[in-house]
Amino acid sequence: MIYIVDNILNYFIYLFILYFGFRLRPRSQKIFLGLSVSVMLCAGGFNAYFDINSPAVYIFWSVLSISLFFEERLGHLLVLSAAIMYFTGIIDTFSVMLIQIVLIGGGAGTDITWWMETAYLLSFMIYLLIYLLLLRKNEVYLCDIQWKYRLALLIQGGIFQLFYNFVFVFFDENHAMYGWDAYAVFFISIAGAIYSVFLTLGLAIKNILSGRQNRELQSFMHMQKQQYDYQLQQSVAVRRFKHDLANHIGVLRELMNQKETEAAKAYIDTIWNIQEEFDLKIHTGDSFLDVIVNYYLYLAAKENVGVAVSGMLTGEMHLEMFDITVLMGNILQNAMEAAVKAVEPKIRIELVEHEKEIFIAVSNSIADKANTRNFFVTTKKDKGNHGFGLKNIVATVEKYHGEYYMETMVENGKAMFQISIAIPKENRV
Repeated sequence: MIYIVDNILNYFIYLFILYFGFRLRPRSQKIFLGLSVSVMLCAGGFNAYFDINSPAVYIFWSVLSISLFFEERLGHLLVLSAAIMYFTGIIDTFSVMLIQIVLIGGGAGTDITWWMETAYLLSFMIYLLIYLLLLRKNEVYLCDIQWKYRLALLIQGGIFQLFYNFVFVFFDENHAMYGWDAYAVFFISIAGAIYSVFLTLGLAIKNILSGRQNRELQSFMHMQKQQYDYQLQQSVAVRRFKHDLANHIGVLRELMNQKETEAAKAYIDTIWNIQEEFDLKIHTGDSFLDVIVNYYLYLAAKENVGVAVSGMLTGEMHLEMFDITVLMGNILQNAMEAAVKAVEPKIRIELVEHEKEIFIAVSNSIADKANTRNFFVTTKKDKGNHGFGLKNIVATVEKYHGEYYMETMVENGKAMFQISIAIPKENRV
C-alpha cells in the first residue's frame, strides 16, 4: 500500500508543477486521462506486489503518465519529465533529511515507514510556496524562465544533494557522538539550500520582469514615434499649404477680376480638398485622444479597415498622456491587428460621458470567435515579446479605479470582439 501512496503523491506533485508551473494543458479526451491514472496505479501495484521500488518502473510510469495526461510535443514532455523527476527527487531528499534530523536527534532511530509520505507533503509545501510567492505573484511561470536558470537550478540542487548525502550518512552512522547543536547546524544548512532555490528563481523572475519592462517601454516608444511621424507628416502638409496660400489667393483674385466665377469655385473646391487631407477627421473632445484616434484612422485607411466613431467628450480626460497612449494605443492596435484578418474588417469606437464616469467601447471584427476565458494568452508565435497589450490595458484601467469588460458577439452573422471601459471622472490615482 505504501508504494501506491508514494506513486499517488508523486503523481499529484508532477501534475501540479506541469499545470501551474509550465502551464501545460491536460488532454481533452478523458480516455487518455484515465490511462494516465491507470499507469500510475498499476506501477504502484507492481511495486507493492513484488515489494520493490525499481528506478526503471518509476521512470517508466512517470514519463508515460505525464505524456498521456498533457497535450504537448513528446520530446518536450520527455525532457520536462526527466528534469522534474530529478528536481523533485532533490527536494524530496532535503525533506527526508529535515525529518530524519529531528528523529535522529531525538533518538528515535531511522526505521520509520511513513517519513517518505511526510516528506512528499513537505516538498509539496515548498512547490506551493514557490507558486504563490514567486510565480503567480509576479505572473511569471517556469515556462517563461530561461534555460540557463532552469539548468542552474538542476546543477545547484545536484551539488547540494551530493554534499548532504555524504554528510548525512556520516551523521547517521555517528549520531551518538554529536549533540543537538550539530543537528541544528545541519537542519539550518538544508533550509538554506532550499532557500537558495528560492533566490535563484527570484533572480530569474527579476530578469524576466526587467525584460518585460524594457519591451513595454520600447513598445510605448515605438507607438509614440509612429504617432510623432504621423503628426510630422501633417505638420509638413500644413506648412506646404501655408507656403502656397499666397499664390492660391493670387490666382483666385485674378479669376474673380476676370469674372471667371465657375473657375474660381472649382479652384476653391480644389484647395478645400487639399486642406481636408491634413485636417483631423475625428474630434473626441480630448486633444491627445484625437491624435491617437486619428492616427489609427490613418492606418485603417491604408489597410482598408472601416472605422466608425460615435459620441464625444465634453472636455479633456484626467488621464496622463502616457496612460492615454498605453490604454487607447494598445486597444486600437489590437483592434487593427484583429480586424485586418476578418472578411469584413471594421472597427467601431463609442464614447459616452455620464456625470461621474466616461465609457469607452471599442469593437472590431475578428476572423473567428475568440476564447473569452483566455484573453491574456497571446496568439502570436513570439510569446516572449507579445501578450502585454491587454495586461497593460487592464493595469491602466485599474490605476484609475475603473472597470473593464471583454466579450465576443455576433453582429449580422459576423464575429466581433468588444472591450468596454468605464473610468471615473474624478482623479483618484
